[in-house]
Amino acid sequence: MSHRISVQETGAAFRALPGEPLLEAATRQGVGLPHECTFGGCGTCRIKLLQGRVDYEEMPLALAPEEAEAGYALACQARACSDLVISVERDDAPPAERRQAVVRSVRPWSPDVASLQLEIEGGALQYRPGQYMNVLLESGVHRSFSMASAPAGNRVDFHVRRIPGGRFTDAALQQLAAGERLDVEIPLGRFRYHEEDYRPLVMAATGTGLAPLKSMLEALMDDADCPPVSLYWGGRTEADLYLAHEIRAWGERLYEFDFVPVLSRPHAGWTGRRGYVQDAVAADFPDLSEHAIYLCGSPTMIGAAKHRFLELGASAGHVYVDGFTFQPEAVA
Repeated sequence: MSHRISVQETGAAFRALPGEPLLEAATRQGVGLPHECTFGGCGTCRIKLLQGRVDYEEMPLALAPEEAEAGYALACQARACSDLVISVERDDAPPAERRQAVVRSVRPWSPDVASLQLEIEGGALQYRPGQYMNVLLESGVHRSFSMASAPAGNRVDFHVRRIPGGRFTDAALQQLAAGERLDVEIPLGRFRYHEEDYRPLVMAATGTGLAPLKSMLEALMDDADCPPVSLYWGGRTEADLYLAHEIRAWGERLYEFDFVPVLSRPHAGWTGRRGYVQDAVAADFPDLSEHAIYLCGSPTMIGAAKHRFLELGASAGHVYVDGFTFQPEAVA
């Protein structure tokens, strides 16, 4: 027997067959639900269950048990066990468009990370700090990169990590020169800063997960309403902290800014924090009940961090994530 699923905010409704994921059922019937990876790794499709219950073939990585207990579910993996009423966060982001981008510069941040600056053609560019773009490749696939700069005209910065054998990051990127053009789709994604929370911010990133957080923090610079910010950035070695010097200067333009770099495999002379970012946050914030939390990086880090932070009292409704996932058929 199928089950009826109603979306509280829009009044839209669809039916899910037994064992059918909610996202699959909604898409089949023309009801749009937010999603990205579709295999439970990013958390973009998180919904709130207002009535009814769901189950999973396997608990998805991007949903902490504490979130499930609080009534949240991932639409791409959840199967309805009854009729449902769900709540979906409204999305007021600018619509995505296919545009051409002109390469303005490509320069190395570190041996593994490059700074890519593009100028987006086709009229004024609007996006929310935290969003990303797709680079459309000739083979018909795409590669996704978060904006690393606050909206300011049509120039946008990106942090691109080299993936050995990657179609774009290890091949095309090495050949790009100023003036060349790329086909892009921009802006995309629901990760954004929630100014309505009125809470101190704890931000944790690994690797190039720094990029969307940098975009948010640049937009908050010199803002009288900027809340206190604690930024934790994790890597393996000091070479992974490719922007540490610049970040330390952000305190001059952000309110009560604290930057904590964390290394899991530091050299013997490293005097900073050691281990993993989620452990460093937990050591510094034994009570996270009053904070808004932003996580960006590997799904493994995000899963561990959410579980740890929810145990420390974090509100599931104030934990925002952007999990970096790779396309299964090829690396980027």
